[in-house]
Amino acid sequence: MARLNLWRWGVLALAGLYFLVPLAASVVFTVDVPGQGLTLDAYTQIFSTEGFVSSLLLSLELAVVTIVLVLLLTVPALVALRLGSPRLRPVVEVVCSLPLVVPPIAFVAGIITVLKWGPEHLSRTPLFQTFVALQNPDFPFVLVLAYVVMALPFVYRALDAGLRAVDVRTLVEAARSCGANWPQALVGAVLPNLRGALLNASFLTLALVLGEYTVAQLLGFQPFAVWIVNTSGSQAQMSVAVSVLSLLVTWVLLLVLAGFGGRTPDGRRTGRRTRTSSREGA
Repeated sequence: MARLNLWRWGVLALAGLYFLVPLAASVVFTVDVPGQGLTLDAYTQIFSTEGFVSSLLLSLELAVVTIVLVLLLTVPALVALRLGSPRLRPVVEVVCSLPLVVPPIAFVAGIITVLKWGPEHLSRTPLFQTFVALQNPDFPFVLVLAYVVMALPFVYRALDAGLRAVDVRTLVEAARSCGANWPQALVGAVLPNLRGALLNASFLTLALVLGEYTVAQLLGFQPFAVWIVNTSGSQAQMSVAVSVLSLLVTWVLLLVLAGFGGRTPDGRRTGRRTRTSSREGA
């Protein structure tokens, strides 16, 4: 047993070095200026740099809309799949996993082809304005659609794991027996028991949107990840400082998520009490 614990600590130490050494080197690179010594200018100049605030806000807006849209699409679909058609689960799993198989370059090439085809063939129809609105630089909704597709594999896995740990059929039947309709049963009985899965799916989607570069760059938009790469050409230290800060923000979000996830047992007990009271009320 002691030897097993020693191996565990050794693996954890190696993993910590693997992640912390590059991070420490990045921090040293941003604060150690030749001829000046240690300085925090790379960090203090971030907020006054052109494009930082606008690109960060754009990425956060895209992330929020993507999270809302992908959850609205997947949660009702997976609940209905679990209740009514469990045999279709392998089909849905394959469909949701396809974005992992298709290369991002091919995915973007298909999007560009559709965006070019639309204005050419629909210029005299009301749909022409739809294609124009999708590519609005202030809020490119076409990126939201692309991010929803790219986030499907991660969201599906997170929600599927959450649904496996919950007796969805019993919760829905109890809510329905108390007079709730289907939307009320979903919102009031199922979603509170999927809090951990919803948080995991939201965090994975947020990390995807904040770090995605290929699709946004090839489509000609400048969210946060593209701004970092464009800035690195002229201000290397500041671009690394921005990357370090974005990584720290991601870690903070992960810790917050872990804090909420730590309350899962209470949520399960609450769910059991809710189901018990619902049966008694029925």
